[in-house]
Amino acid sequence: MARGRAQPPQSSTRRNRPHAARRHRLELGASTGEFLGCYYVVFRLRDRGQAWAGGGDCWPEGGRARRLSLARVLRDVLGDDFPVAVCTWDGSRVGSPDASATIVVRSRQAPARLLQAPGQLGLARAYVAGDLDVEGDIFAALAAGEALGAARPGVAQWANLARVVGLSGFRRLPAPAEEARLHGRRHARARDRAAISYHYDVSNDFYRAILGPSMTYSCALFADPQVSLEVAQTAKHELVCRKLGLEPGQRVLDVGCGWGTMVRHAATNHGVEAVGVTLSAAQAEWAGKAVVEDDLADLVTVRFGDYRDVADGPFDAISSVGMSEHVGAAQLPAYFKHLFGLLAPGGRLLNHAISSLPGMRPARWPTPIRIPVRLRRSAGFARDSFIDRYVFPDGELLEVGTVVSAMQEAGFEVRHVESLREHYGLTLRRWVANLEAGWDEAVAAAGLNRARTWRLYLAGSARSFETARIGVHQVLAVKPDRGRSGLPLRPKFE
Repeated sequence: MARGRAQPPQSSTRRNRPHAARRHRLELGASTGEFLGCYYVVFRLRDRGQAWAGGGDCWPEGGRARRLSLARVLRDVLGDDFPVAVCTWDGSRVGSPDASATIVVRSRQAPARLLQAPGQLGLARAYVAGDLDVEGDIFAALAAGEALGAARPGVAQWANLARVVGLSGFRRLPAPAEEARLHGRRHARARDRAAISYHYDVSNDFYRAILGPSMTYSCALFADPQVSLEVAQTAKHELVCRKLGLEPGQRVLDVGCGWGTMVRHAATNHGVEAVGVTLSAAQAEWAGKAVVEDDLADLVTVRFGDYRDVADGPFDAISSVGMSEHVGAAQLPAYFKHLFGLLAPGGRLLNHAISSLPGMRPARWPTPIRIPVRLRRSAGFARDSFIDRYVFPDGELLEVGTVVSAMQEAGFEVRHVESLREHYGLTLRRWVANLEAGWDEAVAAAGLNRARTWRLYLAGSARSFETARIGVHQVLAVKPDRGRSGLPLRPKFE
């Protein structure tokens, strides 16, 4: 501790237990001096032999107990003009009663989780566990979080939060059962299967409640904001087919085919023989049934397996939509090299993926998307982030320049790059509306905690696209055939 600062009072109890501070620090999950105020509060109480009355909302001061509400602590951090309301279990409230959104702190466990895992992980655990909730317009709540910007609680605020929680808040709370727990080397086959299963093998009925009849879990293409989601998804599939230059009789591979909508569209509208591959058992089962129902079994095959096991090329075209986010930066060169080997000379590859943006700092990412880039050109989700622990474990977003370079280093010639960022914001808002409209169905299919988690995830992702925190790009490349690309001089894809 710096010279001249007040030292916490020493007692015989503390002198006889030199490792107490270390133990409490580990229990809180803190690693810096920022939270020393919390520890000082705990030791001061223990050394005096005192405890909070009324479950922890009083503080002994000068022989008198002064009540401290969570609202007072929040007002000190957020200010008086916070644009949404916050109400707490103790009846205190911050913000306008007419606010379009209310953040509800349902129990003392919510701030306790924040003390134990300061930052986004503590907030995520409180939200998933139901100790923290958002009522009303979730987009307004997220926008308020963005407006809060770089506000950071100081030592005094953390100490006050500890006073509100009480000593019981320092007992370790278990993480919610929904938290992802992956094992093994990152992007090893077994771990990839586990990550895909965690994200996709939830319930096909749950995904249908969100995605709608199209069952397409990727950015749609809107001619204008008023068109339906189903029309916009069909337009996206058609754009992919046109960029790939599909013609009757060609053989097409769709890597990460999801529920098979793309391969069924290509076969129905372009007469191609299509093969889809997915590592999700639930997706493969649903897609297989849809192929039979559409009477496309002679043209479409959906495989449950790893893309690395596809060895029956050549294919005339390959689509990779929403797949490279699962592949990751380290495996990206091998991924594109494998696809290059599967394509016939002159064949085309369309890679459609969410992109990180260069130079973004962690503090500038809105909740729940928090992707520290640190001036790198690729970004795995932070291990303590909401999205990595509860939505998309091991996911990685790559800057589009990194993708272009990896494709060309694998032997491809990149011919066209297009951003669809605004379209993904529109898509995600439609998914949020679907989820809210079909709330009972979604809860019945996947449980309340999962439904609440996805509402926050989808809305937060929409805000990230709308505010240009992340993007989405389609990159079209060809496997050169002795210098011939097979594309017209000025191609038109729409």
